[in-house]
Amino acid sequence: MSRTRTLLRTAALLSALFAVGALATASLKGTTEPQNLLELSIPDLDNELQKCEFVKELNAQRAAAQPETSSLMKQVFGFLFPFGPAANSLLATAYISGPPNFLLALCPSNIDPSSLSVMVAFAIGGLLGDTLLHLIPQTFLGEPHDANAHFVLNDPNRNAVLGLFIFIGFATFVAMDKTLRIITGGDGHSHSHSHGAENEYPTPHISPEGVSTGADSTSKDGLKNRKSSKESKDGVVAIPDKKAPSTSIQVSSLLNLISDFTHNITDGLAMSGAFYAGPLVGASTCFAVMLHEIPHEVGDFALLIQGGFTKWQAMGAQFITALGAFTGTLIGIAIQEWSKGDAGVGGVEESVKMGAGIMGTDLKAGDLVLPFTAGTFLYVAFSAVPEVLETTGDRKSEAVKAVKMAVAMVAGFMAMFMISE
Repeated sequence: MSRTRTLLRTAALLSALFAVGALATASLKGTTEPQNLLELSIPDLDNELQKCEFVKELNAQRAAAQPETSSLMKQVFGFLFPFGPAANSLLATAYISGPPNFLLALCPSNIDPSSLSVMVAFAIGGLLGDTLLHLIPQTFLGEPHDANAHFVLNDPNRNAVLGLFIFIGFATFVAMDKTLRIITGGDGHSHSHSHGAENEYPTPHISPEGVSTGADSTSKDGLKNRKSSKESKDGVVAIPDKKAPSTSIQVSSLLNLISDFTHNITDGLAMSGAFYAGPLVGASTCFAVMLHEIPHEVGDFALLIQGGFTKWQAMGAQFITALGAFTGTLIGIAIQEWSKGDAGVGGVEESVKMGAGIMGTDLKAGDLVLPFTAGTFLYVAFSAVPEVLETTGDRKSEAVKAVKMAVAMVAGFMAMFMISE
């Protein structure tokens, strides 16, 4: 009987211990189940929301209302940029560096950069269109890679950091341009390059013998007769020499090459930042930069000719400065790949938890290249506006020219608008 009681007591004790253990386990499990959503990244949150039935229904209705279509422009971009973001960035850099420089072979050596005002206006519209329609919106919202509805976190701190780097990009180009103006004492780095070159050369050229070559002699009846070199007083044939460019023009030309190289680095950064943001942003940015580079390269070409370069030397110098674009692209690719972290090596981007990124946000270093590019584009576009506003004394011709530039600027902006469709 005592054994039976002992066994019953032991069984009851074990049951009680088992029950207490089960309750403790359930209690512990209940405390670990709630997940800290603040530790998730924005892509993780978006993936969880895609599982919601409401979002699924929204995506289904969006797909039904907007059937997938492939525009001709997207097909062209897909043909021109068939690779990943890194390879497409380098390919786009080749596009913006090669064709504009090859076009210089068709330019006459005495081209007047001021005649490019209509093309400059078209480039302004293209740059502003790409910045306002593509770069800035994608900076804050990102580019959708499919037709589904996606989650965007409206974080004031994140927006402030992105806006700060737009300003940093703008201010960087202000500092670069101002520095160049201080060094050269001229008008800085513009398309027209009007450094007063027409006043750098004296009108009469004096030969070493003291004879004015090509001077005008006045006859008794007051008519001017150009004196032949064979009729010089000393009997010495004075051969007109080619006027050498002044020292200030030569220095300005060399400094312009340095500035152009630095400017091309930012173009390369723009290519990498845009293509890592999305293929459409990259393609549109490539197109906008090319619109700007054509008058830009022609203006640099004209200044180098004024500085004493031959036509082919000027073209070679422009190809050397184009290496700056590839340098910037490689720097941008390195920043983007490094910001992915270890998981990015395998092709899968590592997401940053909210508050664990730069300045208490979810931003990485690669996310700041695009807003920096947007700031530089804003400055480049605004700095070209004074060239469009320059006028001469002829009101009629200036009115016609103003209409042409206005149409060109709108056309450049609408070209970017059509790409965004």
